[in-house]
Amino acid sequence: MRKVTLLALAVAAAASVGAQQADPAAARRAARQAEQQERLKRFVEAEKEGVEVRIKDVARFRGVRPNQLRGFGLVIGLEGTGDSRKTPFTQQLLANALRDFGTAVDPSQMNLKNIAAVAVTCELPPFASPGNTVDVTVQSIGDAKSLQGGYLLQTPLYGAADKTRAYVVAQGPVSIGGFNVSAGGNSVQKNHVNVGRIPGGGIVEAAVATQLVFGDAMYLEIDDADFTTAQRIAAKLGELKPEYQPTALTGGTVQLRLPAGKNPVGAIAEIEGLTVKVDIPAVVVINERTGTVVVGGNVKVGPALVAKGSLQVRIQEQTIISQPDTPLAGGATVVATQTSVTADEDKTQVAMVAPNATVADLARIFQELRLSAQDIIAILQDLKAQGALKARIKVQ
Repeated sequence: MRKVTLLALAVAAAASVGAQQADPAAARRAARQAEQQERLKRFVEAEKEGVEVRIKDVARFRGVRPNQLRGFGLVIGLEGTGDSRKTPFTQQLLANALRDFGTAVDPSQMNLKNIAAVAVTCELPPFASPGNTVDVTVQSIGDAKSLQGGYLLQTPLYGAADKTRAYVVAQGPVSIGGFNVSAGGNSVQKNHVNVGRIPGGGIVEAAVATQLVFGDAMYLEIDDADFTTAQRIAAKLGELKPEYQPTALTGGTVQLRLPAGKNPVGAIAEIEGLTVKVDIPAVVVINERTGTVVVGGNVKVGPALVAKGSLQVRIQEQTIISQPDTPLAGGATVVATQTSVTADEDKTQVAMVAPNATVADLARIFQELRLSAQDIIAILQDLKAQGALKARIKVQ
């Protein structure tokens, strides 16, 4: 009996393979269906269990952070595109710089157009040592027309808490990535010419102290605070690295105990490389300026009916000129305007949203209705107002 059953299965499988070989289109359809089912399975799994990522990609250790620096300086060497006399602090900055070199000048007597006052900013990365270089950004703060071809004089950059210690000193040619040319009342401009960068133009003069261990504890700070993600990270670390005694304190912080004799750098390297499944929040992001809509994977929609229709009204004016048949007929030329008004209303499109509809269901509904981005935005906002959309909406 078992031999007969196996024989029947083998014959059926051979017949199926033969049918697919005989009909390549059917084989391709079957392959596409199998691929779609596998993709849907992975989609549902990601909704329930989250997306697996490295811890270092979603969190950082307390103390490991960049620092913003700023300063004010002068860009020189401009071809008549610098600040005018309407920006008096430019002349004062130049007078202060010359005074440092033993030359006293009267700022009110200056009328220079090849100098521009600028704000210089940069971001000092963590663990930057003296001698390292960083990129700096230069922004005009006066009425300069362009920083093209300019050179930044040596400018110290300070932190927010200490205005007496320069952490970075910046200097170098300003690159604006564009141009601004004018002649005879005409001008041509490419990109923004009043902001530029100096790649590697900042030299680190002082390092910022970084604290990694607080007592005997280290703290993992999650970029996007979430209780589920914090608990999953603590559980994963407790399973793989129980010696760190991980504890989720809040939705954004996981506390770790540094084992005695353990190097903090080695501990961080061990933990950052581990992977964890991060929860996906149910969020809809709407940007009405660009018409962009991003819907998260866990967004659900309750039972609802969506009706979409449009009314188009067109008003057209046509000018009509009436002239006599012959020049000697004695008539006059008459100009008249004829107005026509037409109104077209599309048939209302109706779609039913089933309970617990997913992102894939919404995408299919929107595709069938052939909606524009603005229509999708309006429908999502109305679904949220009605209560059917179970997600947070962020409007940018």
